[in-house]
Amino acid sequence: MRRPALVLLLCALPVAIAACARGETQTVLRFWAMGRESEVVTELLPEFERTHPGIKVKVEQLPWTAAHEKLLTAVAGDSTPDVCELGNTWIPELVALKALAPLDARIAASTGIASADYFPGIWATNVIGGSTFGVPWYVDTRLLFYRTDLVRDAGFPDPPRSWSEWQRVLAAVVAHGSGEHYAILLPLDEFEPLLALALQQPEPLLVDGGVRANFASAAFERTLDFYVGMFRKGYAPGVSSSQISNVWTEFGRGYFAFYISGPWNIGEFQRRLPPELAGRWMTAPLPGPDGPGASIAGGASLAVFGHSRHQDAAWQLVEYLSRPSVQERFHALTGDLPPRRSAWESAAIAGDPYARAFRDQLERARPVPQVPEWERIVQEMRLVAERVVRAQLSVHDGARELNATADRMLAKRRQLTAEGATL
Repeated sequence: MRRPALVLLLCALPVAIAACARGETQTVLRFWAMGRESEVVTELLPEFERTHPGIKVKVEQLPWTAAHEKLLTAVAGDSTPDVCELGNTWIPELVALKALAPLDARIAASTGIASADYFPGIWATNVIGGSTFGVPWYVDTRLLFYRTDLVRDAGFPDPPRSWSEWQRVLAAVVAHGSGEHYAILLPLDEFEPLLALALQQPEPLLVDGGVRANFASAAFERTLDFYVGMFRKGYAPGVSSSQISNVWTEFGRGYFAFYISGPWNIGEFQRRLPPELAGRWMTAPLPGPDGPGASIAGGASLAVFGHSRHQDAAWQLVEYLSRPSVQERFHALTGDLPPRRSAWESAAIAGDPYARAFRDQLERARPVPQVPEWERIVQEMRLVAERVVRAQLSVHDGARELNATADRMLAKRRQLTAEGATL
């Protein structure tokens, strides 16, 4: 044996002997995560590995744009990771493919995870057919960002709480301003504002167990009419997000006073708005038809794959990342909102005036329909809504066309259900 190789072998022997003496074998967990979260989570793992010396976590960072396709390829090729961050609208599809491990027994036995501590809307996104397939990692919802000075100058000291109040405020902002300006920005290439308003209605968007569309209902038609009315009355410009310079510049110069967005924009507005606007903008819960309204239960969850050979170790990682103290650190690193109420008790989160409205809104967050076809349906909703805004369809005809298109997308689901398949 050559001398360098012999030296390396001799140096490695004490470590190997010590590990054998302790009876240790190391489990390597494959953890797939996306976007900014995939970068930040590596800062949380040294503590996990220190307190779980038999487990090593290997993080694979995926861009959100490629993650869905890679997951489906991995499922088809039986090469899934042990643990994965999943956008919660992807969970129904992966459950239908029988890719995820049910977690109910583990949750029931856990001393660290209590479903009652989670906002109910975000927890419900992980429950498919009565079984739980994920644990919320962070939560996303949409609400109002608004210019307090412009709204106050229009005669309203407080943000609106109902649709009727909101319309009065929007009309007053338009009437009071000067130059080219609007009251609200609703980019036509974003489906989330209309979806959030639709979730406020008492009737579901899909019926009969998710196999039939319900967009022809009076409730959805009322929502679409309210949404389109903001364009037709001149409160909102009929533009997409690419047709304005950027949201922060236009918000700062008063081109619009209201914008529906998510928690990531707290930091963006703080960084991008000029210093003189500090204290002249705030967040507020979404108004509803008759009072404070619901919004989208979005975000991402942690799931364990059914083909993982290390499900016990994978669950230990899920439990660790779900600790309130770890979620507080995760929030500090990313700005993502914790899905657990107890994590909101920390001074850093509870004392943030911009996050306060999100805490309120999350109690009324609602999951979207839990069917694999939903992402296609919601994109069709956006396209139809734009046609109605541009007066190519009436509100009534737009709702009926959307309903017919969504029903065609659900046809296979209806057929399988009729044949007795479990979806």
